[in-house]
Amino acid sequence: MKWSPVLLCLVGFALAGPLKSFVDLQDTKEPHPGEFGDYFEGDIVLPRSRTGQLAPTYRWPNNTLVYAFAPSINETQRVLVNNTLRLISDGSCLRFVNRTTEKDYVLVVNNKTGCFSSVGRQRGVQILHLENDGCFKQGTIAHEFLHALGFWHAQSAYNRDDYVTINWENIKKGKEHNFSIKPNTTTTMFDLPYDYGSVMHYPGTAFSKNGNFTIVPKEEGVEIGQRRGLSGLDFQRLNRMYNCTTGQ
Repeated sequence: MKWSPVLLCLVGFALAGPLKSFVDLQDTKEPHPGEFGDYFEGDIVLPRSRTGQLAPTYRWPNNTLVYAFAPSINETQRVLVNNTLRLISDGSCLRFVNRTTEKDYVLVVNNKTGCFSSVGRQRGVQILHLENDGCFKQGTIAHEFLHALGFWHAQSAYNRDDYVTINWENIKKGKEHNFSIKPNTTTTMFDLPYDYGSVMHYPGTAFSKNGNFTIVPKEEGVEIGQRRGLSGLDFQRLNRMYNCTTGQ
């Protein structure tokens, strides 16, 4: 199936749970606070031109993301990243290869605070940061690499308000922009429904100033903000974004 070359706004289906091969190494449903820092939408490093991300050049060619580790990333951390990327590969047609001489690649570093990444291929070296304290968990690693592949957050979907309520009064002052919506003129859901269970969805108290919910699902009994791993529809969107036949 051939899709228009537009940037993915990652959303999914409430019943599509995370892939069972992922192991939750974090004894909490809330992601690490490092995902909700001072970057755009908490963990996104904006590119040199925001609108440029809509071009097909911001997809990784040949469905292959090239990456490398900074020397400060230890062996245990490297194994966890590699295992996470292998799980993503197993459910998609994406490949992740270690850099040799490629000019465009993701560099995994851990020298700052927080977990963050650019969205899509930026050309040259682009930083994907995983803080030592809390970011080296499979779901969080997957979340940041999906950003690098071109995914925005799930609740950025243009039809977001049909599925969740944003409690603006509970959001920290100055953080309201993190709950902006991407219009359907610039993003696509790839003909798939909203995904409460997406690894790219904010948790209920993201950017809360008082501990109360900033996001409330309109459907009862659903979980948002899980960081165990990709949901079934996360994989479907990834495959449709990269024109794969797997998981369509």
